[in-house]
Amino acid sequence: MAIIGTRGYPSYYGGFETAVRRLAPYLAERNWDVTVYGRPGTTKPNDPQRDPRVQSVVTRGIESRSLSTLTFGLTASAAAAASRPSVALVMNVANGFYLPLLKARGVATLVNVDGIEWDREKWGRGAKAMFRAGARMTARFADQLVFDAHAIGDRWRSEFHRDGIFIPYGGEAKQPTDPPLDLESGKYILVVARFVPENSVPLFLEAAKELSNRHQIVIVGSSGYGGALDDEAAWLQQNRTGVRWLGHVSDDDLLFSLLEHAGAYFHGHSVGGTNPALVQAMACGAPVVARDTVYNREVLGPRGQFVQPNVRAIVRSLDEMMSSKALRDEARSNAQQRSAEEYTWDLVCSRYEAELERLSDARTF
Repeated sequence: MAIIGTRGYPSYYGGFETAVRRLAPYLAERNWDVTVYGRPGTTKPNDPQRDPRVQSVVTRGIESRSLSTLTFGLTASAAAAASRPSVALVMNVANGFYLPLLKARGVATLVNVDGIEWDREKWGRGAKAMFRAGARMTARFADQLVFDAHAIGDRWRSEFHRDGIFIPYGGEAKQPTDPPLDLESGKYILVVARFVPENSVPLFLEAAKELSNRHQIVIVGSSGYGGALDDEAAWLQQNRTGVRWLGHVSDDDLLFSLLEHAGAYFHGHSVGGTNPALVQAMACGAPVVARDTVYNREVLGPRGQFVQPNVRAIVRSLDEMMSSKALRDEARSNAQQRSAEEYTWDLVCSRYEAELERLSDARTF
């Protein structure tokens, strides 16, 4: 089977790559022949956790914000079509344009549609139109769809009249660790996010100017391309003694330890379905304060702590979490319980395997 639409294996860029790092070895252990298509320079081939049974194939494309997904998706799909695996897991509806090619070669396709990309503020009009067109192609040509949130499925049934199956992201619970980076356990506010407006990063950076007068602030993430938000995070680190900006963190042990020992974890993502960072924060028992969205309510459940997207509300909610041990304990308990019930990697991977096996067995040629 082939996996198309990520930066490759093993890669630490985002949610798709996290899922592939778990799913590919899981399938290889169960005697699947797994090939992951990726991009040059985006993987860690010498990673000691790399499973040698997973084949990595690098294809060419144009590395740019607007063209990388389309061009690398095209070359990966063409390479997979040439090798004709029984089934392909395709990530992102931008690759929906290439599903007819795979279908013509007899490759069954399971497509993870990701979030509602045309709702994201970071994309211009042209990119939004491209994602919507790719979604229409996906609705027409995919053999099966994967929704990582029930609310995403609702949108697809309403807008494209296609159903699918629910498979979220998973989180990994770790053994307790000592606080990292000379931080004091429970005494800092943590945010982990790609620097885009729909993740409430501008709001959090503004709130951090006041919060850093009372609390340590740890910021994980960047835009990946530089820009105003990166500049603001750098300014905060230089001008507020209580702020530490770590940029993108690819070391899972460090990231999980930061989540475990946070006094409050702010999750500001507003679009995109089930977010991998939130699910991992829950597995680590982080006390979550989340932006109030249908997606975050679905994941955290009725006992979650939610906040409206404005600076004053964010400051107030994070101050409350940091000042109340009872509130932190309740948030930690809820996060770990929800994680164990719905968002484990064993559950996620087993659901993927069952659907891939069904599609592979149902091929007509």
